[in-house]
Amino acid sequence: MRSRSVPPSLLRHVALCGALALVAACGWAGAEEGNDGGAPGAPTGVTAAAGSATSVHVMWNATARASVYEVYRGTTKVEEVPASRHMVDVTRLRPATRYVFSVRARDADGRLGPRSLEVGAKTPAVVVDDRSAPTRPSAPGGRAAGSRAAQLSWSASTDDRGVVSYDIHQQGTKIHSVGGGQTATVLTGLRPGTDYAFTVRARDAAGNVSPASATVRLTTPGTDDGHGTAPTGLRATSHREDGAYHLDLAWVPPRVDGAVTEYQIHLDGRPATSLVYGGDAPRERATYSFYVGRKAGVTHRVRVRAMLPDGTWGGFSAERAVTTGAGR
Repeated sequence: MRSRSVPPSLLRHVALCGALALVAACGWAGAEEGNDGGAPGAPTGVTAAAGSATSVHVMWNATARASVYEVYRGTTKVEEVPASRHMVDVTRLRPATRYVFSVRARDADGRLGPRSLEVGAKTPAVVVDDRSAPTRPSAPGGRAAGSRAAQLSWSASTDDRGVVSYDIHQQGTKIHSVGGGQTATVLTGLRPGTDYAFTVRARDAAGNVSPASATVRLTTPGTDDGHGTAPTGLRATSHREDGAYHLDLAWVPPRVDGAVTEYQIHLDGRPATSLVYGGDAPRERATYSFYVGRKAGVTHRVRVRAMLPDGTWGGFSAERAVTTGAGR
């Protein structure tokens, strides 16, 4: 079991898949180019579909330079999510009501981009005293559609009042949703040469959710040498404090769509510690320091990799050697 040393002022423990938004299946077709050096562009690919009588699932494509996404119902901001997420369930809505939604990106400096095009969705009528969940989606299947997308399909669930939507999960986290009349979808924003596992759940108007389908496992074709997803510019030094030595690391986070909030440090070829940022993750330069022992003159090899927004590990940084007590 790996240790998870976390600086108390910045970091906190989270479950590996609990706080991360995973595959951007809700429309990671590619980042919006936006204006060079200016505010983010308008999010594209915005869709909205009822998830129950009181909720609507809104999805959009990643937008370059976005730090936060603001989701609006009409002219009212109703949700705000970090750049690592490209979907949200807007809840506490009225049954049998039509709503209009739009999305706006905000960068790290607080600059707001233009709103996306508006999209509409109507919640179904409420079902009184419905406590029966839909049946489990059956016969799930899937295949890679190129190196960065996958097609999923399943057999329809049944429900005494009707299925409103199907939720697609990766590693227990909801990543996508389609209407109850659909039994297939395409997930985009995947990585080449990567193993994925998905399940499907059905939802009715009352919000009752079915058991998960059998797991669909697939591997995207191609190879990923990790260079594009590896932290760069890794520096490693040591310092002595209270009679013990610590390694001080600094690196540039990988440039990927969404925020990188988790890293794993390998020491001498083995996982040594992990860290998870509980607030805004650094985008320009990340730093970390951890205990390695009390002996001077010990040479360690260290490298870093990032947990990407799609829930997979990126490539390793270049390896650095550092000797305790050698100074900077």
